[in-house]
Amino acid sequence: MATRTEAIQVEATRRRARSVWLRLIDFARGKPLGFAGGVVIVAMFVLAIFAPFIAPYDPAAQHASDRFVGPSGSYIFGTDKFGRDMFSRVVYGSRISLEVGFVGVGIGLVGGTIVGLACGYFGGRVDMVMQRIMDTLMAMPALVFCMVMVSVLSPSITNVMIALGIVGIPGASRVVRGAVLSIMQNPYIESARSIGANGWRIALAHLLPNVTAPIIIIGTAGLGSVILAEASLSFLGLGTPPPAPSWGGMLSGQAQQYGVQYPWLVLFPGAAITLAVLGFNLFGDALRDVWDPRLRGTQ
Repeated sequence: MATRTEAIQVEATRRRARSVWLRLIDFARGKPLGFAGGVVIVAMFVLAIFAPFIAPYDPAAQHASDRFVGPSGSYIFGTDKFGRDMFSRVVYGSRISLEVGFVGVGIGLVGGTIVGLACGYFGGRVDMVMQRIMDTLMAMPALVFCMVMVSVLSPSITNVMIALGIVGIPGASRVVRGAVLSIMQNPYIESARSIGANGWRIALAHLLPNVTAPIIIIGTAGLGSVILAEASLSFLGLGTPPPAPSWGGMLSGQAQQYGVQYPWLVLFPGAAITLAVLGFNLFGDALRDVWDPRLRGTQ
């Protein structure tokens, strides 16, 4: 009996795995650009997780005798002013970009979801006051707001993530609010109220599950923008402080001074930023097309 049960479980596992592969193949055929973006994202995660095994050198280690060495067998991406291996720094830089991206987007999504649920469900004065606050935040240029906030709090990776998260709250709240207002028109919301369900239960059991898809889409599409914003702040000296291997930080300072003479100082960090932003944008667009019923079936 036990053997038969185990065989059934194994067969069920195989069918689920086969179903996942088939869906992945269908996604690759239907959205090739989105699939390519997903491959870039997976590659970034591999670099970030296995950085100690992929990077041949310590990203902060200086080799005084190997300053400004061009790409070669010993240094794939060359070295910088201090003799640090650029390939190792680019690999470790993926960790900072992913950390800032996911934490910053997470703060924006959590804050935006709470505000959007409150505005959509309660309406009235709550909606009016919160929307005016969101309008004020959206009226300020995002990068300028982050620059001011990080300057006041002092440049650090934590403050960068907080600033980028706050900037993302208004956009997420608008999307969640719109979805909640639409869901509130459904009969089952009134039915839940009629049987005595309180606001918290309605919000968590009926509203939140129905806005999960747009939340995920916003987050995926926003990751590229957050990574680019972190790189911009680091380029301006307000992001991740040196000697941490931030992609944006690699483009500032010595890269500005020696970039023309030693182009690899600019080329490889810039290519990493471009690929990361492009990958998340392509994957986010494909995810939106697949999950949005109005766009389903488009190429």
